[in-house]
Amino acid sequence: MIELRGVSKKFGNNVVLDNVDLKIHQGEALAIIGPSGTGKSTILRIIAGLLAADAGEIYVQGQRRQGLIEDASDPIGIGMVFQQAALFDSLTVEENVGFSLFQHSRLKRSQIRKIVHQNLEMVGLGRVGDRYPAELSGGMRKRVSFARAITAHPHKPKEAAEVLLYDEPTAGLDPIASTVIEDLIRQLQCMQGVCSTYIIVTHQDSTIRRTADRIIFLYQGKVQWEGTVSETQTTDHPLIRQFFSGSIEGPIQVIG
Repeated sequence: MIELRGVSKKFGNNVVLDNVDLKIHQGEALAIIGPSGTGKSTILRIIAGLLAADAGEIYVQGQRRQGLIEDASDPIGIGMVFQQAALFDSLTVEENVGFSLFQHSRLKRSQIRKIVHQNLEMVGLGRVGDRYPAELSGGMRKRVSFARAITAHPHKPKEAAEVLLYDEPTAGLDPIASTVIEDLIRQLQCMQGVCSTYIIVTHQDSTIRRTADRIIFLYQGKVQWEGTVSETQTTDHPLIRQFFSGSIEGPIQVIG
């Protein structure tokens, strides 16, 4: 569905991505892992069309993307769930979830509210539409952002998200709230009419093991390892061994 060919990105003198190749296939759950500051969130923003690569090519369903997402529509919808939920504090949950439809469609308000309510029901929050983000827990705000990511115009199926990008969806949550979010990610993948493909950036061991099928390990701007969740337990690759053990001894440089 999505392919990155030789993608590079740097900020100032800091090379974040260095000639990265990556393929995302339909129906898979891909986790991008690695130490902090190694370009994982940058890859998501490039895939979403929110950030331009300095070099390389991005293909979406075989079509090369030119420019950013506002320059031309992709052949499939790509939704993104940001790390901090990124909700508008001054808007209600209903207004946040339906924001794009309220702003850019000619649907009646009653139609939008129906769509919003259905999507809030999907994430287990059918009764919080009139609340504000400050009235919700961190886990609830994350779920609201999920509902927003899957909200699309009912008469424009091409705009519906076929791929979801999750940037640290369980960051800052307690273990129980994390489990709720992890279960929801898998549930949304299985629901008819909701995206079946996703990419998740995470550091949490439980999130990696409960939401991913395939893993790529990113370090020093390059894909250093690729495999399944079960293979992380048997591989002798020094980066993987150090990352999952949490050891300060190994090839991953500890900045302190």
